[in-house]
Amino acid sequence: MKFRRQEQGQALVLTVLSLAVMLGMAALVLDVGAWFRTDRQLQATADAAALAGAQLLPTDVAGAKAEALSYAHKNGGHVKSGDITVSSLYSPNDLITVKASKTDEGFFSKVLGIDTVNINAHAKARVDAPQSALHVAPMVVSCDHPLIKNCDGKGSPKFGQETQMDFDPMGAPAAFGMLNLDGGTGTVGTSDEAKWIRSGFDKYLPLGIYRSDSGAKFSSQNIQSALTDRKFTVLLFPVFKTLNGQGQNAEYEIIGWIGFYLTDFQVHGNSATLYGHFTTFIAKGILAKTGSGFPPSFGVRAVQLVE
Repeated sequence: MKFRRQEQGQALVLTVLSLAVMLGMAALVLDVGAWFRTDRQLQATADAAALAGAQLLPTDVAGAKAEALSYAHKNGGHVKSGDITVSSLYSPNDLITVKASKTDEGFFSKVLGIDTVNINAHAKARVDAPQSALHVAPMVVSCDHPLIKNCDGKGSPKFGQETQMDFDPMGAPAAFGMLNLDGGTGTVGTSDEAKWIRSGFDKYLPLGIYRSDSGAKFSSQNIQSALTDRKFTVLLFPVFKTLNGQGQNAEYEIIGWIGFYLTDFQVHGNSATLYGHFTTFIAKGILAKTGSGFPPSFGVRAVQLVE
C-alpha cells in the first residue's frame, strides 16, 4: 500500500510538470502568432513607404525621404527619419531603403521568461527607366523630335512645352506611326487599336523591334473616338530610333517610353496631328539590371521593390 501511494505521488508530479510544459508551449505559440502578425504589418509598412518615396527619385532625395516617412506614419508608423536612406545601385540615387521596427511585449511567454521581443522589417525600392512597360499606346514618337533629341541617351526631353506630333508616312510608305503591339505580322483591326489607345496594351512590352500597323487607321471613327476619350490625359508612347522597310513590313526600333499629355488632335485623311506636351510619368514597368543609361531616359520611370 505504501508503495502504491509513492507511485501515485510520482504520477501527480509528472502530470503537473507535463501540464506546465504544455501550457508554456501553448502560450508561446499564441505570442509567436501575435509577433508574426506584427512582423507582417511592419513589412507592409516598409514596402509601402519605400514605393512611395522612390517615386520622387532620383532628383528629389529630401522629398523622397519625407514622402516615405509620411506614408509610413499613415500606414502603421514605427519608422524613424534615420531609418530611411537613399543610395545608388545602378545609377545615382536610384535606391531607397526603409527600416521599420517595433518592440512587442510577451503575454503568455512571460511564463518562460520572455518579456519582450524586437521585431524588424526592411524594404528596398528602386526607380529607373523601365525596360518593359505596361499600358503602352500604339503610336510612336521619334527620339529625334525637336523637344526630345535623346537618341544617344545623353540628352533630356523638354517637358511641359506645347508641341505637335505629325503621324504621316514617317520615312516609309504606308507607315503612319501606328504599331502592331501584339507581335503579329498582319494588319490590326481598328477596334483593337482603339482599345490600346483607351487603356494601353494589357501586357508588359519590352524594348526592341515592332512592326508597323499600316493602313487607314486615323480616318477610322473607332480611332478618333478613342483619341477623344484620352484628351487631357497622359498617353504612354514608345520612342523609336530607326525605321526600316515599308507598309506592314516596316519595323520600328523602340528604345524607350515617353509620356504625352494630349490636349487635342486633328485628322487629315489617313494621317493625323496630335497636340499637347511631353511630361514625366510613373509607369508600371520592369527595370533593367544594368548600369545608368540603359534604357535611355525619356522622363518615364518605374518603381520596383528589389528586397
